[in-house]
Amino acid sequence: MKHVSWLMTLGFGMLACCSCAGESSARDGEKKDDAKGAIVDLDGVKSRAPVEWKQEDPSNRMRLTQFRLPKVEGDKYDAEIVIFQGIGGSAKANIDRWKATFLAPEGKTIDDVAKVTEFKLGDATASHLDVKGTYKYKERPFDPNAKEERRPDYRLLGVVYEGKKNPYQIRLVGPAKTVGHYQKGFDDWLKAFK
Repeated sequence: MKHVSWLMTLGFGMLACCSCAGESSARDGEKKDDAKGAIVDLDGVKSRAPVEWKQEDPSNRMRLTQFRLPKVEGDKYDAEIVIFQGIGGSAKANIDRWKATFLAPEGKTIDDVAKVTEFKLGDATASHLDVKGTYKYKERPFDPNAKEERRPDYRLLGVVYEGKKNPYQIRLVGPAKTVGHYQKGFDDWLKAFK
């Protein structure tokens, strides 16, 4: 009986190893796709990200995916693109929340330095925010105890999109110069969703 039990354990172990090898091959295939840029799928509407965007594992459960955009010369920090899935609220509510993470330059209001437009993403209309100012950065934005760090000369490009099954928020934020460097690729990526 011990031999049968041992053989079963060995068999399950070999099966697990084969399964892991299959997973490794799948991950290798994803890396090959990453060499061309990762494909982002928003309820069946897809677009391939630019190859220079470095896809990362989401840093928390609220994030569907995220990308690191390397900083340009002279900037201290990289920019980041985050895609949130399933967070509710109207486009206006989400845009207002994003605007509240910025301080306008002295003598201006946040609405003076923010522009809200609409555009087509796939077959749906999406709302787009472009805002500049001092970013009230928090490592954990929804934690009331998280320390706020003020980062001047920052920019956020945000999109609120209602997919067929889920709402999505797409946010590119970082130093204004770095965000400006990646803006065309970001805009082209959004337009390519089909």
